[in-house]
Order: sequence, then C-alpha cells, then structure tokens
Amino acid sequence: MIFYDYCRSSAAYRVRIALNLKAVEYQQVPVSLLSGEQRSADYLARNPQGFVPALLDGELLLTQSLAICEYLDETCSSGQSLLPQNSADRAIVRAMSQLVACDIHPVNNLRMLNYLVSELGVSDEQKSQWYRHWVYQGFNALEQKLGETAGEYSFGDAVTLADLCLVPQVFNANRFSCNLDSYPNIVRVNENCLKVRAFADAHPDLQPGA
Repeated sequence: MIFYDYCRSSAAYRVRIALNLKAVEYQQVPVSLLSGEQRSADYLARNPQGFVPALLDGELLLTQSLAICEYLDETCSSGQSLLPQNSADRAIVRAMSQLVACDIHPVNNLRMLNYLVSELGVSDEQKSQWYRHWVYQGFNALEQKLGETAGEYSFGDAVTLADLCLVPQVFNANRFSCNLDSYPNIVRVNENCLKVRAFADAHPDLQPGA
C-alpha cells in the first residue's frame, strides 16, 4: 500500500492510527499542504479534491479518511477491529466518529482557515476564535456522549474508530490553545489512547515533513 499523507492533517492522522492498529505495511508519501503539493497536476489526478489522505492498494485508490479506515478494517485480518460487532454499537461509534470528522473538522481545516484570512480578511485572533468556537460546540456534545459510552476509550474498553477521530482533534485543539478543562472525559480518553503504541507512533511530530 502507498499512503499519501501530511503530518498535521487530522484526516491523515486518523488513517495512520488505523494502519498501525491493523499492522499494515505501507509506503508513506508526504504531501505538503503548506507548499501546495496537493494542488499539483499529479496529485489532482489521484484525488480531484486535492485532499489528504489517499491510499493506493494495488490499483484501488481510496480517499476520505473514514472510508479508508473502514476499508482497512474490513480487508485486513491482522490487528484489532475498529468497530464493535453489534450493529447498534457500530452505529453509535460511527456517529461519534462523524461528530468529529464531519461536524468539527471540516469548518476548521487548513483550507477553511486560509480562506478566512486571505478572502475575508479576518485577523489571526479572529481565526483562532472561529476555530475554538466550533471545537467547543462539538466537544460539548462529544463530552456528554462519552459520559454515556466511555470506559478506557471512547466506547468501552476497546479502541474504536471513535478514538481515531478524537485523538487528532484534541491534538489540533491544543495547537489552537483551546481550554479543555470542561472536557474531562475527552482529556482522559485522549491520554489513554496516547499510551497505545499505534497512536503514539502516528503522532504528527514523528512523521516525515514534521
């Protein structure tokens, strides 16, 4: 497998954790979002959206982090499952994952923040206020949900897809100086996840281009 990656991309971070948990061997190809490599003709031929991550498995090219994670879960027999066995439990974990990946992350990713500055002329402080506002909105709901579902991890005592989404979002929340004092469940689950080697090895600071 070939994995097109950017060290600080939350979406790519999720997939790095999944690859590690599933014990998949892969070739990592950095794509620098800061220098615009995602807009090159070669990369757009792979992913017309110009996003990371992208995963090439033989002739199959996959995009969108949650789809990639579920593909790995379904096709790789090694490692641990990322979703519970029970249908209702799987739906709950998917909903928690999408709360982060679909509702918090998209309005706070790099292209959105760049647009706020370059096209709408907001200041750096206003940009940070925007970022923190949407993190707090999402974390308020996630914290409440974790109060119902969390054990050691987001859903009971086994790592799931929800944790793969939570950890990168907490990393970026810390980058933007979000105050997480009101989110003890989120902080505790994040700390527990980072003790797992698959999460620790996927940390942005350890990736090419960091």
